[in-house]
Amino acid sequence: QMNANDCKDPPDYWTIHGLWPDKTEECNRTWHFNVTEIKDLLSDMRRYWPDVLHSSPNRTQFWKHEWEKHGTCAATLQVLNSQKKYFGKALELYQHVDLNSCLLKAGIKPSSSYYQMTAIKEALTEFYGVTPKIQCLLPEKGEKAQTIGQIEFCFTKELQLRNCTALKDESGAMRADLKLSTEELSVCDDSLPTYYPSQVQ
Repeated sequence: QMNANDCKDPPDYWTIHGLWPDKTEECNRTWHFNVTEIKDLLSDMRRYWPDVLHSSPNRTQFWKHEWEKHGTCAATLQVLNSQKKYFGKALELYQHVDLNSCLLKAGIKPSSSYYQMTAIKEALTEFYGVTPKIQCLLPEKGEKAQTIGQIEFCFTKELQLRNCTALKDESGAMRADLKLSTEELSVCDDSLPTYYPSQVQ
């Protein structure tokens, strides 16, 4: 809605938001993004990690943000210690997880009827052997259903899938919410009917 003029032909498949380390003590904020370091990855980046708010193919601000906020912290792992490794490994993990085909195989596809959140969770857990974190947009006034918004997979430092558990931050509060533009995504409510739209209007 904010970028109605800019958001043309949004993808009809799941794309990457980011690859985020849980603990971010050692981030090198002076290590700036340089698109030439990932030039070999650009066609895959545009396809699987697009900036859906700013659809021009030459825009790189989303990748710059992800690198400077998360990649410079992830770089403490040898397997992620360059821009090429960080973005390349994220693309590799995306292909490995293959969320799009997993959901289709489980019969979970965009629909005008509602899903039970527990059925979606069970299908994912059965397929992957671990529990991902599913985030939703809460119902707007007068609506009864939440809208599925993001599916987060968790990995060990060896980049093996593991269960996602709610993380506590330093203040002891549970880190469950995420701001995405002006919308609030939060962990989905198991008791609410769930809408999986083909496109978010």
